[in-house]
Amino acid sequence: MRLVMNEPVEGMDRPYARRWWALLVLCLSLLIIVMANTALTVAAPDMTQDLGLSSADLQWVIDGYTVPYAALMLLLGAIGDKYSRRGALILGLVVFGGGAIAGSLVGSSTGVIAARAVMGVGAALIMPATLSLLAATFPREERAKAITLWTATAGLAIAAGPLVAGALLEHHGWSSTFLINVPIAALAIVGALVLVPPSRAAHHHRIDHVGGLLSVIWIGSLVYMIIEGPHFGWGVKAVTAAVVAGAGLVAFVVWELRHPRPVVDVRRFAHRRFAGSNLAVALFFLAVFGAFYYLTQHLQFVLGYDALDTGVRMLPLAGAVFVGSALTGYLTPRIGMKITVTAGMVGGTAALALLTRVDAASSYGDLVLPLAILGLAIGLALSPCTDAIMGAFPEAELGVGGAVNDTSLELGGSLGIAILGSVLASSYSAHLSDATAGSKLPAGALSTAQDSVGAGYAVAQGIGDKARQLGEQAARAGQAGNTEKAAQLKAQADQLAHGAQRMADAVGSSFSDAVAHTSLIGAVILGVGTVLVAFLLPRKGNGHPGEAPERAAEEQPELTGAATR
Repeated sequence: MRLVMNEPVEGMDRPYARRWWALLVLCLSLLIIVMANTALTVAAPDMTQDLGLSSADLQWVIDGYTVPYAALMLLLGAIGDKYSRRGALILGLVVFGGGAIAGSLVGSSTGVIAARAVMGVGAALIMPATLSLLAATFPREERAKAITLWTATAGLAIAAGPLVAGALLEHHGWSSTFLINVPIAALAIVGALVLVPPSRAAHHHRIDHVGGLLSVIWIGSLVYMIIEGPHFGWGVKAVTAAVVAGAGLVAFVVWELRHPRPVVDVRRFAHRRFAGSNLAVALFFLAVFGAFYYLTQHLQFVLGYDALDTGVRMLPLAGAVFVGSALTGYLTPRIGMKITVTAGMVGGTAALALLTRVDAASSYGDLVLPLAILGLAIGLALSPCTDAIMGAFPEAELGVGGAVNDTSLELGGSLGIAILGSVLASSYSAHLSDATAGSKLPAGALSTAQDSVGAGYAVAQGIGDKARQLGEQAARAGQAGNTEKAAQLKAQADQLAHGAQRMADAVGSSFSDAVAHTSLIGAVILGVGTVLVAFLLPRKGNGHPGEAPERAAEEQPELTGAATR
């Protein structure tokens, strides 16, 4: 047996014997690119302190990864289809690992943002390659099960990121959250060479470079607008990005409709199963990433858990994803994709609705049930949707199919953080203003505290530190026999200490109220989306690629063909 796997699956007379090991490599590759974002949520405070990041710097450290990741997937998925899907995976892992090494070594916000952008390029190569290789390696009768495990891995990564980062931060600096990706990427590269059969489209004409470039422009501009507008205001940059995104989308659709071999046939979105599946993926990740964004902050700042404890307490979400995935593998072939996906989205809406009960007195126990229901909902809904999206593409376009699914996922996640994050910030600011009305706070303290829950607690701590300093001065004055001055200082210290406690209580209660309000908005969005998805998804069919009546292979038989080396 050769050390490097060079035989294409299409040349085998039976299913590839080590396909489940190959799936393990693909899931490992998926794991690190999803964890790269979720791990940063708990590493951000240490990074902010060490590098002196402003709120804008921190936002772009997080989102510098997202923009190239979302923008490049369609084009890079098409390139992988034409030349080599496994080659795209390996190249992506190399780029991703290189960006991670750079990120661990730099000492400035600009350097970290650049490193994260490089990692985003690597992720844009990896993500569609994992799905296209999965679809090419597994026979149709097993593909749904393999996609279920792939989806479960994505759910696991969402919760595992904070856990791994928290464990590393117990004894190491924030750079360790970058370096942990390097050995995993190296292991995945070796596994890809040894276990994953190479694959590319058997018949693939010239790449639609204009369409690919237009996709980069409109998706990149849209994601930039989503990030810039809600967080930094609708100034020239955000408005310009919105105009470019709109014009780019129109140009992209017109070009793709007229091109004989488009990078993606936009007519597919006229089919109910395909459109409904993409909408469900986007809406689900809008809810999941939005909820994840504010729940991790609530656990850390309001409930006082450290990074590791926060990661541990997100595990009910991960465990429930696996349960939901097992259920969807059993239920979907029996009751149909429409019912399974709709049930999952109803469950997600219910989870967000339960979070509306969060208040200042809430404990972690009040979050366990919503987390478990949300994880269960992810497992139920996302696997059939991904299966249906991939089933809509012929073998020659599996990389593009994976890119379409992943772009819906990434756009949904970006919208979730932008929309729900913006609602959270405005709600927190308003509640804090009301909660501190009439309080005698130092100049500028309220406006600073309104920036974020972390800033609010920092203000409260600063007031408390000032109170302790005055208390120490009062004690020294008393020891020196200056009782009048000691009494004055002590009165000031007591007043400040009371103000610090009141500020801390106000920050906690205001953020809890903001979480409840934001969850209500999220539940409304996902609830309305559930109705739309239920309307779009047809009653017949179970979502398996081999049985979907709207398969692209039937719509465009000239594009079909077995994927080969």
